[in-house]
Amino acid sequence: MNDATLLHAIIDNAIDGIITIDRRGLIESINPSACKLFGYSPEEVIGRNISVLMPEPDHSRHDQYLHRYQTTGERHIIGIGREVRGLKKDGSQFPFRLAVSEVILSDRTIYAGFINDLTREKEAEERIKNHAAQLEELVEERTASLRKTVQALQEAKEEVSLSLEKEKELNQLKSRFVSMASHEFRTPLSSVQLSASLIEKYSAQKDSTNISKHVNKIKNAVGNLTTILNDFLSLERLEAGRVEPTFTRFDLVKLSEEITEEMQLITKQNQNIIYEHTGLSSIVVLDQNLLKNCIINLIANAIKYSGENTFIEFNTEVTESQYIITISDNGIGIPEADQKHLFQPFFRAHNTGNIPGTGLGLNIVRRYAGLMNGYVQFESVINKGTKFTISFSSNDEKNVHSNY
Repeated sequence: MNDATLLHAIIDNAIDGIITIDRRGLIESINPSACKLFGYSPEEVIGRNISVLMPEPDHSRHDQYLHRYQTTGERHIIGIGREVRGLKKDGSQFPFRLAVSEVILSDRTIYAGFINDLTREKEAEERIKNHAAQLEELVEERTASLRKTVQALQEAKEEVSLSLEKEKELNQLKSRFVSMASHEFRTPLSSVQLSASLIEKYSAQKDSTNISKHVNKIKNAVGNLTTILNDFLSLERLEAGRVEPTFTRFDLVKLSEEITEEMQLITKQNQNIIYEHTGLSSIVVLDQNLLKNCIINLIANAIKYSGENTFIEFNTEVTESQYIITISDNGIGIPEADQKHLFQPFFRAHNTGNIPGTGLGLNIVRRYAGLMNGYVQFESVINKGTKFTISFSSNDEKNVHSNY
């Protein structure tokens, strides 16, 4: 294959249209791609002025463009990447990018035009423009609608601000409850399921050590679930107003020693509860069950939020005017930013991590204490520990049912 044949093959198979014209603007050659773009056969255009493929105003001005370039060198058509429009045989137009090169041969000069069809690109641009316009219109409509909605909400908020605030608080409680319940129920249930499967495995191997270990895990998991459910039941009874204190006379030291012995069984390794009583008397007049719940809750928190090899101080004091119970630990403490929310139901401090809990205990403690005309205070330093104090007046006259 000689060079001329190879060149013709390249031109005939080119994706872009290629047209050559002479110095008078007459078409000398047109490749198949250009024929397809303009809708002509080669015989219909070869020998005709290139302007036949141009819409106005280029159709009338083409010869002037060509003459001006040949006499002055001023370029209007010659160049790379100029966007123009083409005129098809059927009279329709289409956009294309035109690059024209001047080709100087040994005996004459010709001009080669390279045509890159932009129809699809322009259609895509138009679709994007239309879509953008539609989106802009939609945004304007939605913005106007949103303004109306915001205005309506603002008006409603001004009218029922107290109700909205209450609703906000309820939504926060719901969110905390869902978050807490999904975690606190799933974890022990997963532990029960896993331990049960392992017990089945170890029973086949008669591995009593591992069986005992996983039985204890099941017991602990069930205990955690029981605590959670008890907290829910206590909160439900409080919310329904079904908790009424029964004041009786009982021995605070005896109760406290029983609680200490009971809670020592669930402490961590080398974690000890140290109990001390101050005062000549140990007899108090309170609701024994509600007080026991308060003390157990606070000691359980001290155990959870303190590490191994630590001690928990549990103190009671009876004076002529007060009953005072304090529980102190040297655990993780409560972040200062969280302290104002500590007694809210389902609230847990941000440094509790994966330590289990419902966020209800302290709310219940404060409400139980309040039912007995007492109040709860605390002091806490992050990473140093926390001290809770429950105080009751011993001077109030109450209807007392003696246990003695």
